[in-house]
Amino acid sequence: MPFSLPDLPFSLDALQPYMSAKTLELHHGKHHRGYVTKLNELTRGTPFADMPLENVIRKTHDDPSSAAIFNNAAQHLNHSFFWTCMKPGGQAAPERLRKALARSFGDFDGFKRKFVAEGLGQFGSGWIWLVADKGALEIVKTSNAGTPVALDKQPLLVCDVWEHAYYVDYENRRADFLTAFVDHLADWEAVAGRLPAA
Repeated sequence: MPFSLPDLPFSLDALQPYMSAKTLELHHGKHHRGYVTKLNELTRGTPFADMPLENVIRKTHDDPSSAAIFNNAAQHLNHSFFWTCMKPGGQAAPERLRKALARSFGDFDGFKRKFVAEGLGQFGSGWIWLVADKGALEIVKTSNAGTPVALDKQPLLVCDVWEHAYYVDYENRRADFLTAFVDHLADWEAVAGRLPAA
């Protein structure tokens, strides 16, 4: 089966004023669609065409000869996950999530400050993640198409810090975008639902 572009889990205007319909139209409809189209072109007629996306990523991430397949597969996976990390209107973080974050980051606000700071510290294009790894929660940065899935870490939350994710709405103010993401866009209920069993 060819890889396919997932529908957004909300309408194009649902995340305003923190993320505009224009940004989503460009980001989902152009950038993400482009990665899916290119991935299908690159994998057509190869064993990768019938693999689950995560398997394609794991098999290509350390293979320079498959760099183009990895880049497009990982960007497809990263973006598909990113859309599920946001929810219109935001909501309070469930207590289970607050407790888990407090164990690793002091408290929920401490986690948010560190997440924003790490996102600002990502030089150039990339992603900022909350992941679970061997029972511990950590914040990791990945460059370009990098993904913790390739390293067998479990993604819980991600924010895209490629400029196409925020430039229409925030220009070069990445800090404002990251703050809006953690304060108004992140779907904390979804993050809590991804926590590993204690």
